Amino acid sequence: MHLCAAGGRHRGHGRLQHPPPPAPRPHLRPRRRRVLAERPAAGGDAARAAQLAADGQPARRALEGGAQEAARDAGEAAERWGCDGMRWDAMGWDEDGMRIRMLRRGAPRTHRGVFSAPQAQYHRRFGKIFRMKLGAFDSVHIAAPCLLEALYRREGACPQRLEIKPWKAYRDYRDEGYGLLILEGKDWQRVRSAFQKKLMKPGEVVKLDAAINEVLEDFMYRIDEICDHNGQMEDIYSEFNKWSFESICLVLYRKRFGLLQQDVEEESLNFIKAVKTMMGTFGMMMVTPVELHKRLNTKVWQAHTKAWDDIFKTAKHSIDCRLQKHSASPQEDLLCDIYSGGQLSKKELYAAIAELQIAGVETTANSLLWALYNISRNPHVQQKLFQEIQRVLAAQKSPSAESLRNMPYLKACLKESMRLTPSVPFTSRTIDTEMVLGNYVLPKGTVLMINSHALGCSEDCFRGWAEFRPERWLQRGSIHPFSHVPFGIGKRMCIGRRVAELQLHLALCWLIRKYQIVATDHEPVETLHSGILIPSRALPIAFRRR
Repeated sequence: MHLCAAGGRHRGHGRLQHPPPPAPRPHLRPRRRRVLAERPAAGGDAARAAQLAADGQPARRALEGGAQEAARDAGEAAERWGCDGMRWDAMGWDEDGMRIRMLRRGAPRTHRGVFSAPQAQYHRRFGKIFRMKLGAFDSVHIAAPCLLEALYRREGACPQRLEIKPWKAYRDYRDEGYGLLILEGKDWQRVRSAFQKKLMKPGEVVKLDAAINEVLEDFMYRIDEICDHNGQMEDIYSEFNKWSFESICLVLYRKRFGLLQQDVEEESLNFIKAVKTMMGTFGMMMVTPVELHKRLNTKVWQAHTKAWDDIFKTAKHSIDCRLQKHSASPQEDLLCDIYSGGQLSKKELYAAIAELQIAGVETTANSLLWALYNISRNPHVQQKLFQEIQRVLAAQKSPSAESLRNMPYLKACLKESMRLTPSVPFTSRTIDTEMVLGNYVLPKGTVLMINSHALGCSEDCFRGWAEFRPERWLQRGSIHPFSHVPFGIGKRMCIGRRVAELQLHLALCWLIRKYQIVATDHEPVETLHSGILIPSRALPIAFRRR
């Protein structure tokens, strides 16, 4: 039995000691003698910065420079000791050190040239449930279908997510509304209900295929224009972000932003840059106090605030134009229909749509790129997928939501890609009542991190997990339903799931039918956690006309 306590080094005479087993904290009551243990905190950068807050500039240096110091100190292996027949493991990371190692060094390499998730490595070492402390952020990580199912069965009407404090701080600072990722309780349920009628009903989502196809047709021309003679793009990530931005904006606003043209409006490019800046800055403020960043006006806080300002500016302008245009007949428009129901304020509409737009840019483009990368490394899979598309679609006919029903292998390819390389590697819950999970007593308020990436890299869940094998999804009943949760679980499942899947399925149809996706090298690609799961380098793929 491996129990992990992550919170800092044991203070001794210059080295790790062999103390007696740590006593359980009062609020972590053992059941069957099992608790999640905690080591004494090391103090860390957050504490040092807080102590220096009154001094202003020294605190800013501690906060912004502490990450480098933490990275240097991180990684000291702790000792193990026995206790009543059990083994306790303690990890000697500095408080921010583990996170820094994930971001800068990526995941450890495993067999067959595939890189697995950092969380997967920790779960292999410490078991299906362990506790981790990163700076001010204390959480319990789970990666087992049985635990996810138990959590799902215990959920109430309004499950709570991890509080995204930097996002909430910005909304309060600018007096903006809360979206679905920040709202809780009855307010969340009310706003979710307003969007769910349009975005989660299959009958409503299939109506969007024509708009999605319109953008994809233009994207095919764009690829032909910008690829060199070898079929490679200079900045593939940027180009796919332009496609996803154009696609989600046409769905939400019925408006084209012209990102797939030669001359692109600065406003549209600024939105994409703002999303990247926002995603790249909020992580530091999750493990160090956001109020301290705000009070000291750190560079991280300034960049984060400016990014959200640009995001809201674009969203507000587009929403206002839409509401004004369809004020007389709101039922004709997706946004106006949602707003006309009277279930949410305009501020809540702004916030919720801004969050949907962010997801539509970052996660959708990223998921498509990972799928193309995985398919390029497996030519036999690509050939089988191409044959299915050719069989279902008549020549020169665009794919549709209806035709996708006859493409099980296409859907299996996307599932397999999201198993190995999910854009969102984990989701969260904050439990609203004391509960027992995996024979551990967890107090109210415990933050649970659901490691979907670790699940996908588990040999227990997926035999031969390192192999890209879509056929595993075609064997009915062979996969536990809670072993694959790329969009989250339960009532707080991603509100844009069905739209994203339709975009991705249609995009794969267009791309695989027109191009052979070729791997330009066969070196492993590391995965990095930066809000979403991204590759450590430009994905080595090329587009060759069939």
